[in-house]
Amino acid sequence: MKCTRIIGGGLVMTALVIGGCRDHQATPVLHSGSEEGLLARPAATEALVALRSAPARAPAEPASCGEGMALVEGKYCPDVRLNCKKYLDPEGRYQYFRCAEYGPSTCLSKERRALRFCIDKREFTEQGETLPANHRSWRDGDRSCKKLGKRMCLESEYNFACEGENMQPYPYGFTRDATACNADRDDVVSAAGTLRDLRAPSGSYERCMSPFGVADLAGNLEEFVTIDRSTPARPAMKGSYWQPGRNFCRAAQTAHDMYYNGTETGFRCCSEAN
Repeated sequence: MKCTRIIGGGLVMTALVIGGCRDHQATPVLHSGSEEGLLARPAATEALVALRSAPARAPAEPASCGEGMALVEGKYCPDVRLNCKKYLDPEGRYQYFRCAEYGPSTCLSKERRALRFCIDKREFTEQGETLPANHRSWRDGDRSCKKLGKRMCLESEYNFACEGENMQPYPYGFTRDATACNADRDDVVSAAGTLRDLRAPSGSYERCMSPFGVADLAGNLEEFVTIDRSTPARPAMKGSYWQPGRNFCRAAQTAHDMYYNGTETGFRCCSEAN
């Protein structure tokens, strides 16, 4: 016959006897869910002690950037000398456009600037669309970014997000790779003499990634930014789209106004980091 008696505090006395229940024969069995039950098992004792002595977890820090954005933080060199060791093109108008291989870059500034900001990892793409939005002017980008609670990127921010602290000329390094980004296309003009739309979904060129994890900062769309300390704001275009152009991080095109747009133009947004 099996007898039990609840004594209190979750302790149960159980005994297996013949002829009746007798308290002095009862053997205590501890509930496994109680602390007493855990302590009754040597293997669990250490775990419970560790649990009791563990410090309280600090609340998770809020994300520094919004969804789809990368945090860019470090020391930026405003004035950089790029050291091209070998150019791709023969003598002529475009001789110094494309560098095949760079040596280490040189910072000419007396000191670097501390930067900390957020930037979209991908080029601006309308909801439900696959290709990044083109035919966008600087004004279009400014309006769209403000609606999202963001702003247009500064030229210095684009530069730094692309090159990182080691000032690499291409987002992927110091040696030009025609297949890394959507660039160096030789079929950019149609038979009618117009620019062909050769956009690719932003982020589809996996090796076209900057040190901060930002995609397509060279090639794909030519993106509008704001020139630093320009009053009123003046636009520059970065990235050199899919043409066989300069396509390095510091390259900028400043010939167009804030209303210009074309098959090749787009943007991405930046914001302050929390």
